[in-house]
Amino acid sequence: MVKRNLLLSLVIVITLLGGFFIGVIYSEKSTHKESSHKTRLEINPMPKSETKPEPKQIPKPAKSKVLIGYVQDFRNPSVVDYSKLTHVIFSFAHPAKDGRVLLNGKMAVDNLKAMTAKAHQQNTKIMLAVGGWYHIQGGESYPYFKAAITNPSARAKLIRGLVNITEREKLDGIDIDFEHPRSQADAENLDIFIKSLSSRLHAKKKELSIAVHPKIHSVTKTEIHFVVYKPEMFQYVDHVNIMAYDGQWDGGYNASNLSPYPFTEKIVNYWDHLFENYKLPKEKLVLGVPLYGQPDNPAIKQVSYAAILHNNPANAGHDTVAMNGTTYHYNSQLTMQRKTKLALDHGFGGMMLWETGLDATGQGSVTATISNVLKSSDRNKERFYTDAKR
Repeated sequence: MVKRNLLLSLVIVITLLGGFFIGVIYSEKSTHKESSHKTRLEINPMPKSETKPEPKQIPKPAKSKVLIGYVQDFRNPSVVDYSKLTHVIFSFAHPAKDGRVLLNGKMAVDNLKAMTAKAHQQNTKIMLAVGGWYHIQGGESYPYFKAAITNPSARAKLIRGLVNITEREKLDGIDIDFEHPRSQADAENLDIFIKSLSSRLHAKKKELSIAVHPKIHSVTKTEIHFVVYKPEMFQYVDHVNIMAYDGQWDGGYNASNLSPYPFTEKIVNYWDHLFENYKLPKEKLVLGVPLYGQPDNPAIKQVSYAAILHNNPANAGHDTVAMNGTTYHYNSQLTMQRKTKLALDHGFGGMMLWETGLDATGQGSVTATISNVLKSSDRNKERFYTDAKR
């Protein structure tokens, strides 16, 4: 009986111990399996198809390219094709040394009013250019402009006058054409003037542009240093209109250097690199082209593009023409198209014309030719944006 009880007790103990060890072994195996499963999940995350997809990044549509046309104050306002332009710049108002804003009499005032009305009928912006090469009171504009922006009192007066005229005449902005800042002091004063004028105009939702020297020598194709700008200044303007012409005066008179394509290539590269180095938006840059022919004989006056085509419509396909006892150098339709594409390929904001009143009409119009290239570029970018949304 004692033996049997002892034997039964041993069986019970062994059974209990066996269950305990089995439980420990099962628990360890379960823990190992769970740990292994977690490791596999961490190494092999859920396929992307089983996760929430990231929202598609849709690029913003590019701004429409600008086509800016300068128009001289004596032009009949009816000669301008406003429908092809985004901006018309009425040229010129003149700064007096004491900061007053001068216009060329009643004729200029009346033309400005008429041009403003016609531009706004076509949803085209109109701006007033201040400066230019010649001054209304005689000689170069440079000493007048320099005095007006150097003296703090005159500078403040000039800024007030320009802001007032935009409001009084219902203009869309001001264009500054200081030809040209010729020292570091000039550049500093121009920077102060532009920064202050920009603040005043932009507060009233008006635009500010600046016309600039091409900064490239047409013969050597190297940078010109006698014209000085402070690059940081360009952050305060909406458009930088590059006067990429009149190279005929570089290194001795040569009419063929007016504005040939290789000269323009160097200009575009210079401004492209400048804006890239200073981290400025390249869409501010606007490439200018000439609408006139430069004569080999400097004693003969320039001739308009309209006159060149009036002589023979086939002249639209050439860059030179023999007329009036001399040879004229100009930009053909093909050259204008190439220059426009060059500007677009470098991310420029558009094109500028000097001067719209010199253009031909109808199929020979340079304004229409460049407008078509710019609009085609805008349509292509809009299609890209639309496709990206799908």
